[in-house]
Amino acid sequence: MADRDRDRNQPQEIQLLHPPPHYRQTGPSTTQIVAVLTLLPVGGSLLALAALTLTGTLIGLSIAIPLFIIFSPVIVPATIAISMAVAGFLSSGAFGLTGLSWLNYGLKRMIRANAGAGVGKGQAKRGMWDMVGYVGQNMENKAHEGGGAVRT
Repeated sequence: MADRDRDRNQPQEIQLLHPPPHYRQTGPSTTQIVAVLTLLPVGGSLLALAALTLTGTLIGLSIAIPLFIIFSPVIVPATIAISMAVAGFLSSGAFGLTGLSWLNYGLKRMIRANAGAGVGKGQAKRGMWDMVGYVGQNMENKAHEGGGAVRT
């Protein structure tokens, strides 16, 4: 008991989590200085490349605009056809990626849902492919019933 009273009377050492304001650094840290010194040349180089690209684009446009005006009866339809083809390829790829991601999502969801039921990953994949085959067959049947052609 005497030890406890003696410990209470001793001044406690206070540990500061943050030093007092007069001990803090007021300038940037070394890490910040190194980051700025590293990023400044990179940013300047990219800015110079952007300026060169803009200059080249403007020079190219000033040369190409008269040619566009002269050959516009040929260029305009060709541009429309090429832009439609590019849009078709891009949308096809986007729809394909969306479909694959949804199949992946469905497979993972089915595996998670059946994890407690003792269904393995292989069986879940087979179930997913059965579902995909059923949906595809169903769409093909509906297309034949409607008289429309099915594109594969």
